Amino acid sequence: MERIFVTGIGTGVGKTVVSAILAKALDADYWKPIQAGYAEGTDSEWVQNVLGKHNGVIHPEVYRLAMPASPHIAARNEGISISIHHICEQVPVNNRNLIIEGAGGLLAPLSESAFVADLAQALNAKVILVSRNYLGSINHSLLTARVCRAMNLPVIGWIFNDQFLDYEDEIVHWTEIPKIASVPYEKQPDGIFINSQAAAIVGHLKAHL
Repeated sequence: MERIFVTGIGTGVGKTVVSAILAKALDADYWKPIQAGYAEGTDSEWVQNVLGKHNGVIHPEVYRLAMPASPHIAARNEGISISIHHICEQVPVNNRNLIIEGAGGLLAPLSESAFVADLAQALNAKVILVSRNYLGSINHSLLTARVCRAMNLPVIGWIFNDQFLDYEDEIVHWTEIPKIASVPYEKQPDGIFINSQAAAIVGHLKAHL
């Protein structure tokens, strides 16, 4: 069974939407170990809602932090410290594919000494990178790829979303990381959208696993 860590080039780039699409496409469980900010609902709740009747399990967070801030700041605000070791001890174990959604980008701090990239590495998961097309995202995408290369993270490929300009092929060329799919912009993605995108990418996705 596959363990896939979904990370992005920053915050608000579409990791949760892509994670839901992947969970649907692979009939997989979903797990977001760290949730920072939940006044308007958690990502896990949103994924549960859009997946509807889904064979996979939506697993509870290990850290559910109230402040919508960098995880290390949100944790500090509650007087706790995020432990990668503790998260690894809580990994759901069954015979299903598991989609793991990260928090922020790869260098989002989890503590004074650990980052999201360290969590991806510790979980021994394959990595999918999410890039949203906006002004500046080329730089953010190339920096993210360099972190992956420096840490020898096993990257499967890119999933792009949004429609700013067409430079996805250039990012693929410069990073030497293949494109799995492009997800079109959708202001309010719902279950129908998630299902249609899952059906569109499933073949190409499985070819990269």
